[in-house]
Amino acid sequence: MFNGCSSLIGIDLSNFNTNNVENMKGMFQGCSSLSSIDLSNFNTNNVENMVGMFNGCSSLINIDLSHLNTDKVKNIAGIFQGCSSLISIDLSNFNTNNVINMTSMFGNCSSLAFINLSNLNTKSVSLMASMFRGCSSLKNIDLSNFNTNNATDMSGLFFGCSSLTKIDLSNFNTDKVTNMACMFYGCSSLTNINLSNFNNNNATNIRGMFSGCKSLQKENIIIKNKTILEDEQLFNDVKVIIKYI
Repeated sequence: MFNGCSSLIGIDLSNFNTNNVENMKGMFQGCSSLSSIDLSNFNTNNVENMVGMFNGCSSLINIDLSHLNTDKVKNIAGIFQGCSSLISIDLSNFNTNNVINMTSMFGNCSSLAFINLSNLNTKSVSLMASMFRGCSSLKNIDLSNFNTNNATDMSGLFFGCSSLTKIDLSNFNTDKVTNMACMFYGCSSLTNINLSNFNNNNATNIRGMFSGCKSLQKENIIIKNKTILEDEQLFNDVKVIIKYI
C-alpha cells in the first residue's frame, strides 16, 4: 500500500479501519524515511500475512507492536528486514503460535543490540533461514525458549552476527533440519558454541557452516558426533579444536 514511499516521514493511521484485512504483505516496505509508525489503532485480528511489512524501513528508530493481534498470522518472513536503525524490538505481545515462516525476520537489522524472544512461540515454524542474518550489533541472544521441533531450514541463521561471542543451542531439536549451510558464517567473535544436542543426520547441506568464525580457532565446538565434519568445506578457512562428547 505504501511500498516504496521513500520520502514519507510521517503517516496518520488513527482512522484506518483494517477490520477485514487479511494481507499486509509489504505494506510499509521501502518507507526508508519513516522514523516511527503509530499502530495503536490497527486491527489485525484477521491478518494472516505480514511478510516484509516493515522491510527496508531503515530510519525506523522504534516501533510499538503491543497492539498488534497476530493470532492468525502464518507468515512473517522479512517483517523487520532492513530496519537497520532499530536498536531493540519488544515482541512480548507477539502471538506466533501459527507462524510457519520466520525467514529473514530480523535480516540486516544491523543496529539491533537487544531483542527479547522469551515469548516467541516457534513450535510451528519450519523455515528459519537467515532469521538473524546481518544482526552485526547483537552481542547476546537467549534462545532457550525456542522450539525447533518442526524446523527444516536453518541456513544462514546467524550469518554475519559478528558481535556474538557465544551461542547456546543445546536445547535445539534439529531432527528435521535438512539445510544448515552457512549457519554461523562470519560470526567472527564467536568463541564458544554448544551444539551438544544437534542431530545432523537429515542435513543434506552443511557447507560453510562455520566459515569465517575466526575466534573459534583456539576454542572448543561441542558436538554430538563426527559426522558433522564430513563436508570438507564445513570450516573453510578456519582451523578449530574439536571436542567430542
